[in-house]
Amino acid sequence: MNNMNKFKNLGVIDDIIKSLKDHRIDEPTEIQIKAIPIVVAGHDLIAGSATGSGKTLAFAAAIIKTCERKQGLQALVLTPTRELAVQVSKALHDFSKYKQLKVTDVYGGVSFESQVKRIQVADVVVATPGRLLDHVEKRTINLSDIKVLVIDEADRMFDMGFIKDIRRIIDKCPTKRQTLLFSATITDEVSYLSKKYMHNPQRVSAEEFVDPKKLKQVYYDTTDNMKISLLVHLLKKDHSGTIMVFCNTKSAVNFVARNLKNQGIMAQAIHGGFTQAKRSTSLENFQSQKVKILVCTDVAARGLDIKGVSHVYNYNIPKETKQYVHRIGRTARAGKNGIAVNLLVKAEHFDFGRILKFYKVDIEKMETPEIDVIKLDHVERRSRSASNHFTRTFPRGRGGSRNMRSRRR
Repeated sequence: MNNMNKFKNLGVIDDIIKSLKDHRIDEPTEIQIKAIPIVVAGHDLIAGSATGSGKTLAFAAAIIKTCERKQGLQALVLTPTRELAVQVSKALHDFSKYKQLKVTDVYGGVSFESQVKRIQVADVVVATPGRLLDHVEKRTINLSDIKVLVIDEADRMFDMGFIKDIRRIIDKCPTKRQTLLFSATITDEVSYLSKKYMHNPQRVSAEEFVDPKKLKQVYYDTTDNMKISLLVHLLKKDHSGTIMVFCNTKSAVNFVARNLKNQGIMAQAIHGGFTQAKRSTSLENFQSQKVKILVCTDVAARGLDIKGVSHVYNYNIPKETKQYVHRIGRTARAGKNGIAVNLLVKAEHFDFGRILKFYKVDIEKMETPEIDVIKLDHVERRSRSASNHFTRTFPRGRGGSRNMRSRRR
């Protein structure tokens, strides 16, 4: 069978198939095979699907089939981050090339007025909840004719505290509409939203996109004052691939990226505290492989489909078990090998133990090598306690000590 016939048999319209040929996409993914027949038939859908599984085309099939050019705003896609809004908007623009739909992205950190002009001529809007509500409140966007509503990365949006914003946005949309909800995990909040706002939704899920046979997971025991030195040693040792280093806080990202650069390791930082222009530049440099190491927080990285990641480092062990799964899911994709490396200090063993129990996997302990202690950047040294990657702090007056290392058990 001609591979394009596979898409046609799923119900993908000819206009999209032409664009798929242009981009040499000729094989549907699992989530596309399961979701597209449902969405093009007009049904509501709850889809369990990870980043990189091809879900954008799955909901694009419904949007592009349903929407008509120059008929006002007919489809709305909600995403948790600015970067994902840009990414999804570009994909929808590419997929709708032959139907010539006007697709625009709406997010904070850029000119409000320029967005107003683009919204006025848009057929499809891809938006983050906060900035979209700004437009709703200022009456610069009209959601009364929405035919298709997509909530992408739903579980992450709820983790970020957007559930009230999403409910306010849904209340502005017509009750007669198609609602498509995509989420890596089906949480209680996701279930609540589906029961309240969706009409007899069908459910599908795709297997984890990561190939567990291709993913090697290891950990190193280290100490607070040696962790960054160990990371430098490992990065200098034998890595030629594309690497993501995850930290739990913005200050930890700044600390790690700055000290890597001081050691001659080219690294790009990205977190929610950056301006949109700086975040875009960081991603462009990483995706074009001008820089092969990205130091990031979960919020900044979530939802971005970054291809070809060979190594994932957890500089900080995540507090939430599911975040570990999201992080390591960046590598060992599409049949390629990948390595997940965890750097553990004593205070992180509890969270790591929960991950092992939940994930039901043996992660190999590696022998910690003898390494030289690097000289830390003195400016970042002041942010140690704030970023929580050296010590847990205690209020003054409780035992007289401010950190765990000086306390005696």
